[in-house]
Amino acid sequence: MLLATVLAASLTPAQAPRPNVVVVLADDMGFSDLGCYGGEIATPNLDALAANGLRFTQFYNTARCCPTRASLLTGLYPHQAGVGHMMADWNRPGYRGDLSPTSRTLAEVLRTAGYRTYMAGKWHVTRHLAATGPKHNWPLQRGFDRFYGMISGGGSFYDPYTLCRDNTLVSPFADPDYKPESYYFTDAITDHATRYLADHAREHADKPFFLYVAYTAAHWPMHAPPDAVAKYRGKYDAGYEPVRAARFEKAAKLGLIDPAQKMSPAPHRWADVKNQPREAACMEVYAAMVERMDRGVGAVVAELRRTGRLDNTLIVYLQDNGGCAEAMGRNTTKGRVNGPRAAAPSLPPIAPGVLPAALVPPQTRDGFPVRQGPDVMPGPADTYVAYGEGWANVSNTPFREYKHWVHEGGISTPFVVHWPAGVAARGTLCRTPGHLIDVAATLYDVAGATVPAGAPPLEGRSLRPAFAGGPVAREALFWEHEGNRAVRVGPWKLVAKHGGAWELYDVAADRVEANDLAAAQPDRVREMAARYAAWAARAQVEPWPVAEGKKKK
Repeated sequence: MLLATVLAASLTPAQAPRPNVVVVLADDMGFSDLGCYGGEIATPNLDALAANGLRFTQFYNTARCCPTRASLLTGLYPHQAGVGHMMADWNRPGYRGDLSPTSRTLAEVLRTAGYRTYMAGKWHVTRHLAATGPKHNWPLQRGFDRFYGMISGGGSFYDPYTLCRDNTLVSPFADPDYKPESYYFTDAITDHATRYLADHAREHADKPFFLYVAYTAAHWPMHAPPDAVAKYRGKYDAGYEPVRAARFEKAAKLGLIDPAQKMSPAPHRWADVKNQPREAACMEVYAAMVERMDRGVGAVVAELRRTGRLDNTLIVYLQDNGGCAEAMGRNTTKGRVNGPRAAAPSLPPIAPGVLPAALVPPQTRDGFPVRQGPDVMPGPADTYVAYGEGWANVSNTPFREYKHWVHEGGISTPFVVHWPAGVAARGTLCRTPGHLIDVAATLYDVAGATVPAGAPPLEGRSLRPAFAGGPVAREALFWEHEGNRAVRVGPWKLVAKHGGAWELYDVAADRVEANDLAAAQPDRVREMAARYAAWAARAQVEPWPVAEGKKKK
């Protein structure tokens, strides 16, 4: 029986035909938010994929939204793809705020291998957002056959900014192709992803497909339908500490973290929070957003099962950065209403066909002012707030720092792989470090695709050996964002905040980065710093801030 199992495990990946591919990317979530990574939020669909697939315990992103997306789409470090920072042009090759024309996207390369290509969700790799402006870096021009989502990086979940169908900006309230009973962007992403799968099965059943599903959950603003939030009412009333402790204990039992390494220090105490009901509500809405996203993943899986494609579809799930400590709309009003919703609208309504004009809208469609400030309870369309540093620290349990920084809390993501026909090591943990630069190399490996001549060579490594429990060889991994920088070589990580000194950690023994060994091992620091400097020069990294004062409009 054991021999038969071993033979089946070794033969199945080799015999599998080229798989379909689904990449799911979530937004602004921490290492411990999913149930299968220690969280209390209900994520049964992702948990099921993990139970029947593979979970990486040391997978990394680039600490920020658009650099991660550029890197994921190209298999390059973000600066090499032209998106070393955000969506502004600093007139430097690595900082154009626009996907590099020499790079090739997953969709472009997989299309040459015979794949149909679809995307639903957040694009965020171009600074060109206008309906009448350049579209050379919009999804259809970068290899996708169909697209529905936002071109920009954020906005209301009830009235998304830069909402686009294929090449045309649309209003969700004047869209003839999609008329739900009530509009919620997470559900719209799911509905279009499943529509593309159904259409593919009907119209292109002889071809494999690549589907990129880029949810904006759980990025601010904290928006979720009342029925989704109701499930979590009261769940976070006891504050940060018990939730963080429970996540730590569960993650340790799952084998994801070493409990002997304890936790990083917490930035806030629940006892010091002035408006505890509002703070608890922020996490209630956040949890509802995550669960709604997970429900969408379940719908995608159900459609794959319905069309008979689940077994030979490679599904990967990951997140674009760690939990977000940004204070968007939490503490200052900036001229906006701080307090409860008015009894009646006070502004003229906006016509259905008018497109939202700003990332943070001044009002809702029906004329209510959008509220921000310390007394605003999150959730409805007329609010626009983030969940804050205290809960971001909980999301990143047990690690240090947040989105923006390249300590472990900023760059650590769950990475779930599900492919029944091609993953032998099912239901297991993979402790091999991986990085989102590896996704392209992996997909091209399993799809039999190659990067065309003239494009930059991939930076990542195929993770396919890890699917069978094997190692993935590499020399080093690198990070830089806003002057925060790091390099990892084996178990050693050299990391620094912008303007700060190098810190050295043995992440095998100290992944929470509590015991800085830089002073004790100066030779290792020098060697790793030199390796980082060589990479930075090669990868188009500039000193931060980049040519300040020369940013192009």
